[in-house]
Amino acid sequence: MKQNRRKFIKFAGAAAAALCVAPNVAKAASGGHAAPIMTNPKGLSAKRWAMVIDTTKLNTVEALQPLIDVCHKIHNVPNIDSNQDVKWLWPGSYEETFTEQLNPHLDDAVKGRAYALLCNHCDNPPCVRVCPTKATFKRPDGIVAMDYHRCIGCRYCMAGCPYGSRSFNFSEPREHFTEAELKELDPKFPTRMRGVVEKCNFCVERLAKGERPACVEASKGAMYFGDLSDPESEVRQVLRERFTLRRKPTAGTEPSVYYII
Repeated sequence: MKQNRRKFIKFAGAAAAALCVAPNVAKAASGGHAAPIMTNPKGLSAKRWAMVIDTTKLNTVEALQPLIDVCHKIHNVPNIDSNQDVKWLWPGSYEETFTEQLNPHLDDAVKGRAYALLCNHCDNPPCVRVCPTKATFKRPDGIVAMDYHRCIGCRYCMAGCPYGSRSFNFSEPREHFTEAELKELDPKFPTRMRGVVEKCNFCVERLAKGERPACVEASKGAMYFGDLSDPESEVRQVLRERFTLRRKPTAGTEPSVYYII
């Protein structure tokens, strides 16, 4: 009995030490700020990244589909035709998008639009607060990121997100690719695994190389991306000149995605 007790104490001590070290290692590898980060001098940086979507230009499923396709292709998102689908970018109705701004007298043209939905990269993200392993964390530049290796699949973040912006891998994502699609997977972005949550990451891997998010480039001028903290940035200029809405403003999350109406 004493020997078993000594083994348990030894194991518990080793586990505690590992927990103290692991967060710093994971943050350094995933873009967290616990340790100095090696950055590309050509990479794009901001104090707080934000996106503005012009719904007067992007307002149909057909217009949004090329953006969805390029986003899902470069991030190796599988196409699952069921209620267990994985989505980073997808179309939604006005009622789904702006649940707190319903207006019975709204112009039919506005009400009938399709709206691009994605992670809002909130300034006050509830998903980060409820994650027990810190697999979900907020980067210094405002992007809400994920460390897939720390995710234990509890789905607290999905319950905490008021926008339904996260997907859970109920099965192995690679099982939903055809043989031809498997050969075309982008090796520069890791595929996920069964039992973890995933979502839009504002294309952090492209920002690090000096490139804008793939959906922004594919939108051909209908989406804007820049530093919300910079009064001279393109997004700030657009926000000064155009009327915009954000999703669920009363939730207090301060979303970083704006919609020109």
